[in-house]
Amino acid sequence: MAKNSSKINKIRTFALSLIFVGFIVMYAGVYFRTSPIIMTIFMLLGLIFIIASTIVYFWIGMLSTKALQVICPNCGKPTKMLGRVDMCMHCREPLTLDPNLEGKDFDESYNRKSQK
Repeated sequence: MAKNSSKINKIRTFALSLIFVGFIVMYAGVYFRTSPIIMTIFMLLGLIFIIASTIVYFWIGMLSTKALQVICPNCGKPTKMLGRVDMCMHCREPLTLDPNLEGKDFDESYNRKSQK
């Protein structure tokens, strides 16, 4: 089973991967130097990936400023929480502020609104 990560770090990793995908697509366009139209399409597509990454980084930055900052009981470092349950950014300790979820196994489905 893969290690869980905090939501903010997951979104930042996604934005970083968009940058790398954009560079790879642009680099693939270099192989079509003989056809300027195809090369231009690859370059513009790569640029769109990089612009999308910038938008995601801006969005998560704004979301991060509104996130609740708590002290992790395991490592004692401050971390930011999004939703009812999240992981510590430093030690990956499951965190919750909901007293009904204390002691339960970590599951991100607790953050969904349609809980029964």
